[in-house]
Amino acid sequence: MNLIDGKKIAEEIKEEIKREVSHIIDKENGAPHLAAILVGDDPASQTYVSHKESDCKKAGIISSVYRLSKDISEKELLETIEFINNDDEIHGLIVQLPLPDHIDVDKVIASIDPEKDVDGFHPVNIGKMLLGYPSYLPATPAGIVELLDRYDIETEGKHCVVLGRSNIVGTPVSVLLSRKTSPGNCTVTLCHSKTENIKEISRQADILIAAIGRPEFVTEDMVKKDAVVIDVGIHRVPSDKTKSGFKLIGDVKFEEVAKKCSYITPVPGGVGPMTRVALLQNTLKAYKNKHRGQTQNK
Repeated sequence: MNLIDGKKIAEEIKEEIKREVSHIIDKENGAPHLAAILVGDDPASQTYVSHKESDCKKAGIISSVYRLSKDISEKELLETIEFINNDDEIHGLIVQLPLPDHIDVDKVIASIDPEKDVDGFHPVNIGKMLLGYPSYLPATPAGIVELLDRYDIETEGKHCVVLGRSNIVGTPVSVLLSRKTSPGNCTVTLCHSKTENIKEISRQADILIAAIGRPEFVTEDMVKKDAVVIDVGIHRVPSDKTKSGFKLIGDVKFEEVAKKCSYITPVPGGVGPMTRVALLQNTLKAYKNKHRGQTQNK
């Protein structure tokens, strides 16, 4: 069994981005700028945004966080997004999810300028991804593909089973791995909560991506020997063995499944760091796209 170290790969990518950003700054072209909107005081969201701020700092990217009350109206949030859309000094914008129940998430995502949508959730970017056009890819699927690439895991002709059909992970990663590219060229089966015989299907997978949102859902009897297992899930559960009183686990029952795998991602330290670094990659891309356009228009 080989452990896929997402934290290590993410640090390597941050160094690559840092070198490129340093070159940009040396040419006195400013620096890429990522803005995040955080609504409310959800502890998990606060922690995640804090990590993103730290990642930006390490990579030389400017970071701004707009912290808004959980009681903010949808109209006020949309006005904040419009303000950032019109700020030429900001190249990437993310709205941290989840949002309060009184706010329409789809309307918020659609209001983000597609050229600044570094989360890759805007319908324009999803559409471009489906057509194979250049776009900002959703961060977690992009991070998964990057891990497969950097670990030289063969995907062509392999059977990839994706557990979970969310618009954020399951559906887009199924598209990316089926595309005529490398990594890609997989035969993909997308399973979900209504899938019958899900254990039998998952046992056929050469590459199993668990993004079903249920703690330790994937057990040893659901995995083929020498399969590659990518665990997207992250769940906070009580633990009397840690100082904090909780621990993080994934969608995969790691201890028993790892024994059968050729490769597996841990939780934490697997897909999570790659999701965050994909945001930095998209922000750098957004910066370059904007400045390329300015150069062409001069």
